[in-house]
Order: sequence, then structure tokens, then C-alpha cells
Amino acid sequence: MKLRDFLVKNLVSAETDAIVSKIPKPVGSFGYDPWGYHSEAFKLAISAFKPIYENYFRVEAKGLENIPQTGRALIIANHSGQLPIDGALVGYALATNPNAPRAVRAMIERFFPLTPFVGNVLNEFGAVLGDPVNCEKMLQREEAIIVFPEGVRGSGKVWSKRYKLQRFGLGFMHLAIQTNTPIIPVGIVGCEETMPTPFHLNGLAKLLNIPYVPVTTPFPLPAKVHLNFGEPMYFDGPVTDEDKVAIKVEKVKDEINKLIQEGLTERQGWFK
Repeated sequence: MKLRDFLVKNLVSAETDAIVSKIPKPVGSFGYDPWGYHSEAFKLAISAFKPIYENYFRVEAKGLENIPQTGRALIIANHSGQLPIDGALVGYALATNPNAPRAVRAMIERFFPLTPFVGNVLNEFGAVLGDPVNCEKMLQREEAIIVFPEGVRGSGKVWSKRYKLQRFGLGFMHLAIQTNTPIIPVGIVGCEETMPTPFHLNGLAKLLNIPYVPVTTPFPLPAKVHLNFGEPMYFDGPVTDEDKVAIKVEKVKDEINKLIQEGLTERQGWFK
């Protein structure tokens, strides 16, 4: 018996197995899709993350009914927390969505796939190198994809910039228009407090050839997280002017800002 089979048999509950089995995810005869997603590995990821989502971060997710039950979608969210915890939380929320569970794909930074073993594991869980070609091909296969347009500008925010959206890349809007894909804005509140960072060690980051080295807590703090999913947004094309693309992107940012403010209003403190 392979190690994965042994772990699935002993760690995956009947409830989790039933949830993942409902997810419409085409895979090949060996259980993989073209980008490395593996259904059995995904079950393990859901099982391992369940107590983290429910008990450690005590996530409250609102607006999950706005996620299309089938078909392509771009899930666009604010980014924070130094580590990609926010993407994992959004992915878990959508995988266990009572309306229609989905195995969403997360666009990850280029340095993750280059890390030994880490890249393969992330691929099996559904993460994919954040490349426009990858994204377009997956949208053509009717995938739902999580994108953080702030990139490392958002994930590596220092404490003084918390809940201040950084510059968004425009690529996701081009893809949404080209592929006629709805955009679901998401406001994430709580991840800023998981690893508060007063500053980065820029010299060390340059030496290690990584985006940043935060001066922060040794592990994520159990801040309560709120995920607010907004209504689908649709944008028409074609667009030949980058300034017009930027205006459309600002509309998405405005919606995300509103959802962030809702989350900040809802919470009673960092850990409540």
C-alpha cells in the first residue's frame, strides 16, 4: 500500500471523502489533472486543514452563495499574512461550500514551485504557478481560480500598511474579459494579525533571493478570520486601452475594500 493510500484510509473521514467526491474535477486514470492536482492528496489537505480552519482561525465565511456552482470564475481577494494562509482558507471555504463544493486553483508565486518538494505538494493540493498562460488554459477548462493581484506587495505588507490595498496587477482583468469570466471579489479580515510585521530584513532577502524576510512571530497567531464573498462582477470587452483596464480594476478594488470594511465592522477584536 502506498503511503498516500495509507494516510487517506486512516486520516480522511467519511464526511470529507463525501465532500470531495461531489466536486466536479476531471482527472486522468492516475488521479491527476494536467497541472498536478490529485484528488486523494486533496482529501488529505482538507482533512489536515479542517481543525486549522474551524478551531484555530475560527473562520466565518459569508456570501458563499455567490460562488458559481459550475463554470469558470476568478476569485479576487486582498493578500496579507506573510505566508499564503489566506489562499488556503479561501480554498477550504470553497471546497466545503454547502451550496456547491469546488476544488479551486490558487495562483502562487514563482519561488514556491522552485522549492524542493514544496512545489509538487502544492500542485497536488491544487496550487499552480501564477502564469497567465496557465490561468487562461484553466479558465477554458471551466476552473475556479483564486488570484491575489497584489502579489508579494500584499502578502509581505508591514504592519503600518495593514488593510491598505497595494497596487493591483492588470492581468486578471485582461483574462476575465478575454474569457468572459465572472469576477468574485473577496474581502479577507484577520490574516493581517496572524503574523504582524514591523519591518523586513531586506538585505537578507536579497542574499537568499526571496521576496522578503519578515521580522515577525515564529508562527501564525490564532486571529479570527472573516471571509466576505461579494456578488459576481462582469466586464465587457474588447479593451484596447490599458487606462480603461485600470479603471475596471479599480472597480474591483472598491468592492474588495467594501468587503474588508464589512469584516472589520463585524469582528469584535483580533481573537473574537
